Amino acid sequence: MTPRLQRLFDLVQDLNPVERLGEITVEAAAADYRAVAERLKAQCGFEQLIDLCGVDYGAYADKPREGPRFAVVVHLLSITHNWRLRLRAFCPDDEFPVLGSLIEVWPCANWFEREAFDLFGIMFEGHPDLRRILTDYGFVGHPFRKDFPLSGHVEMRYDPEQRRVIYQPVTIDPREVTPRLVREKNYADTE
Repeated sequence: MTPRLQRLFDLVQDLNPVERLGEITVEAAAADYRAVAERLKAQCGFEQLIDLCGVDYGAYADKPREGPRFAVVVHLLSITHNWRLRLRAFCPDDEFPVLGSLIEVWPCANWFEREAFDLFGIMFEGHPDLRRILTDYGFVGHPFRKDFPLSGHVEMRYDPEQRRVIYQPVTIDPREVTPRLVREKNYADTE
């Protein structure tokens, strides 16, 4: 670990940081998520939220996960100290995933939280305008969840008789999308 990274590691030592591949991750409990974020901004100088994204750990790495299914990962930057840090918090309830909003800490979290809500269904308590941002308002489901079907639930098409776009159930049959390898007959033979 570099001396600069070691200074950051020591500064957040009581938050149980983990260093892996030259990066530090702090995992916060859902109840402490906002308080940890406020501390990282005020005491450690993380003035910039770079990214906030949802994660669905359901059937992660082809095996069922023990523990909470949904998490929010926040990437932070301190321009003053040239530090980067990752903050992760798991949503305690898989059926209704909720975490506190970080808009009052970093206002730019607004659109990132809306995206995590739209694509993963993660709710952010205290968000002033939590609504869909990438999918249609009538869209059913959250497309980045692992249990969302590959072809979706509905498709839209233009109906010339009604002279408008209509939604109808998907007519595409599910299919296997694993690529097929084609090799020459004596591919593995050595000369």
